Amino acid sequence: MSEPQTEDTMIAALLREREGLVQRGLDDRVAQVDEQLRLRGHKGARRGQKPADAPKPPAAPTPADVATAPVPEQKTEAEQRAEPPKGRRPQPKSES
Repeated sequence: MSEPQTEDTMIAALLREREGLVQRGLDDRVAQVDEQLRLRGHKGARRGQKPADAPKPPAAPTPADVATAPVPEQKTEAEQRAEPPKGRRPQPKSES
């Protein structure tokens, strides 16, 4: 995501908000933000236009991706019970 190129902080905030609304597909809110931009004298994106550099949403993992994904190593239940919780582990004795 690129930063809006403007000195006006309100316009910059509206442009950032607009980018998020476009990505989420909230066209009615995009129209409202466009109106506010127009009222503040901004000559940028118009209603219905998407930013050219808008990132595409990530693709959902396919069943093949899920099946081949590495499984993190987990301790067995017996191993988990043998080790005390972090807060209850004995502290090392410091020699003073």
